[in-house]
Amino acid sequence: MLTGQAVALLSLTWSAYQSLAVPRVSECGLSCSQGFTCKSRVNRNIFNSFCQQPPTSMSRSVLEALALSTAMKCSPPDGCALLLRVQASLMPHESLRGLEACSVSLDTQETQCQSVRIRRASRRLQRGQQLQVHFDCFEVGVAQSLYVTLRTVPHFCGIQLDQQYQVEDCSDEDVGRDVPDCFAGKLSYWVARSHKVVLVQVPEAPGGPDYYVRLCLKRFTCEEAGAPVRVTADGVSRRVSLPYSQELPCLCLEAWPATPDAVRIQACPFKDDTETLWDAVYYQPGSQALSWEPPCPVSGHVSLCWRPGPGAPCLELEHSGRPAHGRVRYPLVDAQPQLCLKFSTSLGVRLRCPFQQLGFPAWKMTVQPAPAPGRLRVAFFSPSPARFQVCLCHQGGTWPSACRRVLQATAIPAASGDPTEEPVAAFVDIPEDEACAPGTCIQVRRTDAHFSAPQQLCDLPCAATQGTAA
Repeated sequence: MLTGQAVALLSLTWSAYQSLAVPRVSECGLSCSQGFTCKSRVNRNIFNSFCQQPPTSMSRSVLEALALSTAMKCSPPDGCALLLRVQASLMPHESLRGLEACSVSLDTQETQCQSVRIRRASRRLQRGQQLQVHFDCFEVGVAQSLYVTLRTVPHFCGIQLDQQYQVEDCSDEDVGRDVPDCFAGKLSYWVARSHKVVLVQVPEAPGGPDYYVRLCLKRFTCEEAGAPVRVTADGVSRRVSLPYSQELPCLCLEAWPATPDAVRIQACPFKDDTETLWDAVYYQPGSQALSWEPPCPVSGHVSLCWRPGPGAPCLELEHSGRPAHGRVRYPLVDAQPQLCLKFSTSLGVRLRCPFQQLGFPAWKMTVQPAPAPGRLRVAFFSPSPARFQVCLCHQGGTWPSACRRVLQATAIPAASGDPTEEPVAAFVDIPEDEACAPGTCIQVRRTDAHFSAPQQLCDLPCAATQGTAA
């Protein structure tokens, strides 16, 4: 077991690294406890990946402690590089020839390994004495997630220490100030909306690396919305102009140093321009399909709804609810001005009524005396073939109205009627005593469309020309 003195020493060391600023080092090298002679090897021995059974005389806790910390090595004016310090303690055994420490990046799977060999003579002289090893430093990056493994040499099965470690990010005061990868976080930018460009000022860092800047669409990953522009460290101007076509909340500015595995900094100048998301509504008259194709990821709910009248709430159509994940498509939609798309997301509730624009082709109905006495004829005019269902309803204070009788309209062949007038698609004759009863309304919807908003005509005067609804 680890002695109380060793535990206190490692705990004190670890606490110091956690609470103090990231320490700076001029050199990084291997060191062992006094009295032990160690030799470092950087290249990993592949055979140490395979374990062998430990001797019966070896304790499973021969590896006693593993402590990790971050350090910085600075070379003005180039800035500072981040290093991972690995400290281990163990109780030597005659079968144990050394230690191996490996660091694996959880982002790139890049592996760095170092091994330490302990000379046999020093193992014999220091038998029973605890050994502490400070490995040579591992090069790491800003905000890198690491998995560090400590093994014996040779690798004995079941004798291993593991620890996950998160390198400080640019929000750390020392790292953000001195590490070049964080300089991109000091980017300045301006949006010239009239010219549709984003102007970017890359910070000057004498002796620092070149930088890449670009615009990208932030979806699952940041997809390129323009070729990256390289800004050279010794360039006369460090200002870049990035053109864009549309102001979208997911259109972001991305910058990173031209170094391997560099940290990328993002800023989204149009994150509050969300209205463009709801305008991406398209209608195909041929297939009568209505679709919403948001250019940015949106999470929420989409449905079709209809407004019974001006200022009335939009009532959701049955079976029209869809999750707002990417493209939403509704087939065979009845194009009526009252029909709207309703978006319910974390950004709030929005309505778009694509058929309200003036001159959009939609069917209409009229009510007038029928050729047969005592009846009213409801005629339907449509720019394309359509089928209709008519209901007699009682006008009330709530929607939908209570309807009691259903009538099917009689379709008229396309070639019938006067070619100079708007074609009549269908009609239905209703007994006048039913249609003209107090509080009675005529409610109509298309039956050949999957999604149709009902149209309602109330308070019929039952005179020569009874009324029109569109």
